[in-house]
Amino acid sequence: MLRTLYARLALVLVLLLVSMGMIYSLLTVSATHHYLREVNQQLNRDLARNLVADRNLVAEGRLNEAKLKETFHDYMVINPSIEIYLLDRNGKILSYSADPGKVKRKHVSLVPIHAFLRNDAYPVLGDDPRSYDRRKAFSVTPIPSAANPEGYLYVVLQGEEFDAVNNAIRESYFLRLSGWAVAGSLIFGLLAGLLIFHLLTRRLHRLAWLMDNFRLSNLSAYMPYGKAAQRSPDEIDRLGTTFDQMAERIINQLDELKAQDTLRRELVAQVSHDLRTPLASLHGYLETLQLKAATLSAEERREYLDIALRHSERLTRLVMDLFELAKLDATRTPPRCEPFGPAELVQDVVQKFQLRAQQRGIALNMASSGDLPLVSAEIGLIERVVENLIENALEHTPGSGQVVVSLRQDAGRVLITVSDSGRGIATADLPRVFDRFYQAGNDHRGKGHAGLGLAIAKQILDLHHQTIEVRSTPGKGAAFTFSLAVVSPAASPVY
Repeated sequence: MLRTLYARLALVLVLLLVSMGMIYSLLTVSATHHYLREVNQQLNRDLARNLVADRNLVAEGRLNEAKLKETFHDYMVINPSIEIYLLDRNGKILSYSADPGKVKRKHVSLVPIHAFLRNDAYPVLGDDPRSYDRRKAFSVTPIPSAANPEGYLYVVLQGEEFDAVNNAIRESYFLRLSGWAVAGSLIFGLLAGLLIFHLLTRRLHRLAWLMDNFRLSNLSAYMPYGKAAQRSPDEIDRLGTTFDQMAERIINQLDELKAQDTLRRELVAQVSHDLRTPLASLHGYLETLQLKAATLSAEERREYLDIALRHSERLTRLVMDLFELAKLDATRTPPRCEPFGPAELVQDVVQKFQLRAQQRGIALNMASSGDLPLVSAEIGLIERVVENLIENALEHTPGSGQVVVSLRQDAGRVLITVSDSGRGIATADLPRVFDRFYQAGNDHRGKGHAGLGLAIAKQILDLHHQTIEVRSTPGKGAAFTFSLAVVSPAASPVY
């Protein structure tokens, strides 16, 4: 019953309105009663003195007992709402206008009487002789005179008869009127509150519905909450915007996980294939050496060992590339960039590959267009990029061909290009040349290579937020160009 926020708010509203209605009723009754007593005492404050004067209760400086009894009788008939008592100087009740059985007190406190005579703030409540604990508004005057008081004429303004009539009227008319007024106010406040709560919670209800739909869709599709266009966003709007961002990010991350899972499956399949071939060859030649060791000549044994060694080197290179690619995929920290001279780095790498190029009859050269500024990158990773590109170029360049590594400055960057005079790359293969394990239709990657060198170079440059491009014309070679950010073109020393 109270599972929704709207129901709980409605219950709280009902309890709040009922509590406010009860408090209002109590305060109204108390304030009205206090107000009536004050008005009654203000209007009748001289009643006791007027009684003494009008009824000639004092004659020749003495109280007229006969006139006092006559006054008691007359006022019991004329105005039964008041009660008249004769007190001595100590507050003892000497005579009264009530039935003897109803008067319970023998004394009346003089403190409120003195306060009344001093004209203290009204209402001043005095003892009710008909009750041990009740206090009521009164009028009092000293007799026979204020200068020579021998007692007091004490008039209770709202006597027992008044209480009986007042209770009857209040229980019938006032309570009905108050009840209907409170009930009407509660109903109106409840309906208005429920309407306001509905307007306030409908956006929360819609947001909860959107979240449920997103959950039921297995976190694959969601309906956007939308932005508050014409008003300042409040907490609910900000919550809806956060939900949109969260849902979009969850969907993107799930798509990335699916893509990575697909890539992982392809990677496992490709790795299994590329490992199985050299392992089978290595095992076959080693097994042949073991079985035919006695019948093979020294030259044949040397040939078999050379082939096994080449397959072992291929396995070693493949495993190292896989480890490096996995390390690059798993890294979460940016590369440790530092300034260095690109021409010096490229010169060192070119020198490293000169012997291999000479053995294959390939001319490996470096070309630089003028002085170059410092660049910012992690030297070890950029060195690996240059090595992979030069090694890839040497593998796909025939004897008597050439490989050129050129450097030039362009718009705040240094561009490094590795070009070869090999057979080039088909146009259809260019978009996927940096994919892992991708084998071009014209076998551009060559034998003994699993296609990880270019993928590693691309991953390293992505970590540096730099680009790499390839241009090729089939039969005329290929050129790979990547960029490095310049540290400070104006202040950098040149090399």
